[in-house]
Amino acid sequence: MRNTETMVSPVVEAWATYRTTSAGDWPARRLMRAKGNSRVSVVLPARNEEATVGAIVSTIREHLMERVALVDELIVVDSRSTDRTSQVARAAGAEVVSQDAMTRGLPRLTGKGDALWAGLAAAEGDVVAFVDADLREFRPHFVTGLIGPLLTDASVDFVKGFYHRPLVGASSVEADGGGRVTELMARPMLNLFWPELAGFVQPLAGEYAGRREVLEQVPFVSGYGVETAMLIDLLELVGLDALAQVDLGERRHRHQDTAALGQMSAQIMLTAWSRLQRRGWAAPGAMPAALLTQFRRGGSDALPNLDREIVVSDVSVEERPPLAQLRHRIPRRRVAAA
Repeated sequence: MRNTETMVSPVVEAWATYRTTSAGDWPARRLMRAKGNSRVSVVLPARNEEATVGAIVSTIREHLMERVALVDELIVVDSRSTDRTSQVARAAGAEVVSQDAMTRGLPRLTGKGDALWAGLAAAEGDVVAFVDADLREFRPHFVTGLIGPLLTDASVDFVKGFYHRPLVGASSVEADGGGRVTELMARPMLNLFWPELAGFVQPLAGEYAGRREVLEQVPFVSGYGVETAMLIDLLELVGLDALAQVDLGERRHRHQDTAALGQMSAQIMLTAWSRLQRRGWAAPGAMPAALLTQFRRGGSDALPNLDREIVVSDVSVEERPPLAQLRHRIPRRRVAAA
């Protein structure tokens, strides 16, 4: 029987050992001493997150802006919310900017990636951390863990978070049941085509931080492929040794249904295809179909003998070019969201 442990790439094993830390390694007061003149921005992309965004903003303000002046700027990007996300975030102490206002004059794109790009355009920090706005039981270490390696090690350009993601079912909790897209699609794909990235525990994690000067040099995919594209593009831009990861403990958030996860997977696959084309590993100029056919049980339009509706979704993805290329077209003064 083969010992699979001996099959791990020495490069991946060495990187994971050298570039992996825990959030507990980065207490706020230690980072204050290391911060110097660097400015830190935290950006939350938010679409209809009124139930959770206020608590996240309040926690960051209290622990990382008032108790210690570690975070200089806290921005919530309102991504066309139809609820009270903007009002709740502003009342909790965040500066709220509109995704559309920050991208005015540019082609209209949809999805999380475009909100992240708008947040980077609005932020002024030397170090920019991105945190999802749907987290429950949020703690300050989600920020300090991400920015710790960046403030203390000049050779680190980007830090990705990882964590336990419990999947809460109707009658049970699966301790690490979250991250289904990662285990079923993203991790196998990255191991096949970008094996240097195999050491990332959660390549699709929504919490990460980087140096502004580096983040401005990579494009942002408009949809769910943004995290995948960012890792691949940064690997090519700065190399594996400039990337790091940090254990953030446990992450609780809203889970999507299986159909939504299928659409997410399709967007990630399309994103990967575009990077394979760039490397010459996929036919140049050819793109796979961007329509995803799925089945929904029952429904008024169920087909005979099938007992299911056919649902077709457009899963195409677009990209914002690197911010550095469009900086001259971004509003000089941020326009607050309504």
